[in-house]
Amino acid sequence: MSLLEVTNLNFKYQLEELYKEAEMRLFLGDHAVLVGPNGAGKSTLLKLINKDLSPDKGKVEWQAHIKVGYLDQYATIDPQIQVKTYLYDVFLPLFEKELEQQKVYEKIALIQDEKEQDRLLHYAMSITEELENKNFYSIASQIGNVINGLGLSQEILEYKIKELSGGMRAKVILGKLLLGESDVLLLDEPTNFLDVKHIEWLEKFLNNYEKTFLVVSHDEGFLANIAKTVYAVENGKISRYKGDYYYYLEERELRMSQQQKAFESQNKFIEKTEDFIKKNITRASTTKRAQSRRKMLEKIPRLTKPKVNKKLHFKFDFSVPTGQEVLKITDLEIGYNSEALLAPINFEVRKNDKVVITGKNGIGKSTLLKTVLNIIPKISGTYHFIDTANIVYFEQDSHLDEKYTAFEHIHYQYPDYNKTQVMGLLAHYGIDYELATRHISTLSGGEKTKLRFALLQDTKSNVLILDEPTNHLDVDAKEALKEALLNYEGTLILVSHEKEFYQEICDYEISLYETA
Repeated sequence: MSLLEVTNLNFKYQLEELYKEAEMRLFLGDHAVLVGPNGAGKSTLLKLINKDLSPDKGKVEWQAHIKVGYLDQYATIDPQIQVKTYLYDVFLPLFEKELEQQKVYEKIALIQDEKEQDRLLHYAMSITEELENKNFYSIASQIGNVINGLGLSQEILEYKIKELSGGMRAKVILGKLLLGESDVLLLDEPTNFLDVKHIEWLEKFLNNYEKTFLVVSHDEGFLANIAKTVYAVENGKISRYKGDYYYYLEERELRMSQQQKAFESQNKFIEKTEDFIKKNITRASTTKRAQSRRKMLEKIPRLTKPKVNKKLHFKFDFSVPTGQEVLKITDLEIGYNSEALLAPINFEVRKNDKVVITGKNGIGKSTLLKTVLNIIPKISGTYHFIDTANIVYFEQDSHLDEKYTAFEHIHYQYPDYNKTQVMGLLAHYGIDYELATRHISTLSGGEKTKLRFALLQDTKSNVLILDEPTNHLDVDAKEALKEALLNYEGTLILVSHEKEFYQEICDYEISLYETA
């Protein structure tokens, strides 16, 4: 049963045509994911489906009375309201039913007519049955389960929205969406700000979800664990793969191969036919046959050449070797306002080590990096980088000036580069001419991340410190980044929540835990 019909969808963003005559159907009970390269228009499609954007042409039609829940991490929320009020609002109709029931009981106490009392009592009992069926009496437990599952404590219920960090606020928004009784969930990057444990909880929640969902995520492991259907944005179209994520990867290769063969076969046929027409159109004895074939060619739907993603080339230039003891940390306490986030930290990173730092969201991984890089002060203890360390640091948060273009950023970073060299560098990171000449504010999260890596291309280092570098990157970009890190000749300190990414790169793992 189709819940959603997308027909003849056309949509342009500035000069870029994201969708051209695209078709899509979402079915009852679909556990689906939406995939495609950075900038293909995945988040845009969710906005079109949710009616936040209107197509240039075509239709987006939901079946009547379908309740859609859309994860918008940038939603405007009254900063003064309590988290408890925000979450309990999901159940407002049930609280109104309970209030109605209380009024019925009050009315029963005031009337003498037994028949009317029986009628009202029966009505009050029907409300009780309805509330029980909708688990009204376990609301507090439901809310507790969701906020704990997403890595929040019960105390957060008493906070005001304005007192939350960006990550906590995003979790609260996701939590409210999961508590609601939506027929369809549209989730755009729901694992942002979640660590491994809480991603696993979300996977279990979605796998047990009895209704329909469509998820966009850059986390391949997460997609593989929840997908029963894959929708892929390919060349402005939306292709449906009825199977899990690994089935999609295999089937996509097969389809691409078949499309390439069909395209080549048609091209040969067209060339052969055009050659025949050219040779025979002017001959009296063969002109009718040539004209007939010309008409036939005019009617043939032309296949488009399958678009194969260009291989990306990430690179980190190595400077000079360091000594053996690159970083030594002894009894280091990190935190803010003299309040330590963790017990004293002790570890050592040696020459050419490739190490990943893990721990739950908010534990202090980024704080640790910023402390040893002298960006924020330590509380106590010591840390020391070897004197020969040439450090390149990739922050989790972007600080690009969004009023400029990618071309302008690279040209400013490398003023000796001519236009051809700038465009060539950007192309290695998957940024073509059209993207390079757009303001940064119009680029997707993945495209911004690729630009930030492009800016590091010619910066030599022997110690590379990367904080969640895979955020927003598509599959091809992550593979290019992985290859570059495997080939890097220096020392790597990596913070990442994606085990599928770092397990092939890193020699060992340092896990951070809360103080006892």
